[in-house]
Amino acid sequence: MHLLELKNLQKFYATQKAVDDISFSVEQGSIFGLLGPNGAGKTTLLRMITGIFYPDRGDILFNNKKFDPLNDILYIGYMPEERGLYKKMKIGEQALYLAQLKGLSRSDAMTKIKYWFQRMGMESWWNKKVEDLSKGMSQKLQFVITVLHEPKLIILDEPFSGLDPVNANLIKDEIFNLARNGSTIIFSTHRMEQVEEICDHIVLVNQGKKILDGTVQNIKQEFKENTFNIKLSQIPAEINSPAFEVIRQDSNNLTVKIHAGHRSNDVLQYFLQQSTIEGFNEILPSLNEIFIHLVEGTRATRQFQAVEA
Repeated sequence: MHLLELKNLQKFYATQKAVDDISFSVEQGSIFGLLGPNGAGKTTLLRMITGIFYPDRGDILFNNKKFDPLNDILYIGYMPEERGLYKKMKIGEQALYLAQLKGLSRSDAMTKIKYWFQRMGMESWWNKKVEDLSKGMSQKLQFVITVLHEPKLIILDEPFSGLDPVNANLIKDEIFNLARNGSTIIFSTHRMEQVEEICDHIVLVNQGKKILDGTVQNIKQEFKENTFNIKLSQIPAEINSPAFEVIRQDSNNLTVKIHAGHRSNDVLQYFLQQSTIEGFNEILPSLNEIFIHLVEGTRATRQFQAVEA
């Protein structure tokens, strides 16, 4: 079931298309990665999803209905990359005020704030001011404010910025818990290793267009290059086979690329005749490698088209 659907969204700024005919859907209960370099259109997309901006063309469906920003915003939690906290206000009062803006009664808000403050190790923060917090502490506070009204859709833009490894793991565990309990999460970041670890499905946008859409595993399979690592007890003195080529050697470990028309079994059979195989595994590209390949490829294509024009 789709909690959120974007259909042919477009957004213009003067003569620039910030979002150019983008469509995708987000499954309920999933952790969805929205990726792209700076200026790709991610922030504009997030602002349309939260009702801050209205699309010039296209439709947004939320919970199987046309998105109604005035009412549906109560079911959305948005943690922007730019901090949106009142610096002079005490933390407890600020959390209470913002929770009530999201529709919670004062008593319900107090209950949930106390729960989250205890869960995140923030019990002693109540009377602190935001301006007295470190960047990491501010990040934890903003995360709590984003999720405490139990939104159906949680949007996290660079949620680990400024966090030390311990608190980054704490936030990551809470993201998984929220998804297991039915929340749908859109996760936007430049950190590809975090995306691989956390997200089920990703969309990559660049220069206002969607250039990749799929599950993390399927995308890695799509961009694999038929390369394998093989560990041998002893490297043969000569390696010569039409089935593959050795592209890297490190001690008794070889990286091989299998030629078209051949299979991994051909590699195994070749080395079984000459040595003992201690390990064999396929190399899948990282999301970071795929990201760079696609973004650089798109940029080169646009530059070539501009020259041709």
